[in-house]
Amino acid sequence: MARYTRSNDWGFPRWRGYTAGREAQPVRLCDRHGCEAPGDRPAPKSPNSPERWYFCETHAGEYNRGWNYFEGLNEEDAKAREADEQRTANGYANASHYAWAGSGDGSRSRDEMKALEVLECDPDAEFDTIRLAWRKLAKVYHPDVRPGDADAAKRFHAIQAAYDVLRVAEERRTWKPA
Repeated sequence: MARYTRSNDWGFPRWRGYTAGREAQPVRLCDRHGCEAPGDRPAPKSPNSPERWYFCETHAGEYNRGWNYFEGLNEEDAKAREADEQRTANGYANASHYAWAGSGDGSRSRDEMKALEVLECDPDAEFDTIRLAWRKLAKVYHPDVRPGDADAAKRFHAIQAAYDVLRVAEERRTWKPA
């Protein structure tokens, strides 16, 4: 008596992918203790390590919120690594007019975020709020108000530079071609 076996191939052309089959596919579970969801999102165990954790979407987000790329490096090494990576990211910087280049909160670059800190503004501050903060701080630290105070002069120059960074970014963001 002949045994009948099912086939995935029904002649030519093949109606399935070349990697498809009937056998069970292995599913890697999330590496988070107690999680039974599929772990399909790799995350590095440490900087520059080929070893990976595999998390579900929820735990990958949790892991990424606490990830510090420069952990374990001293300040000098961290700056050197950042400079090296900035050097290789020129393509992103050149495409900044598409508004997706640079780091930050997604809407502002790292320089803009630093400028907001100097002006003591929230990261999501509107430009009118930024202008008011700039005027308030400039009136306090202006060299004419505090003559002979070198620290106030240095702070005033930092405030001016921060405002210029944010002003240029705002002009770029709101510019419309004629």
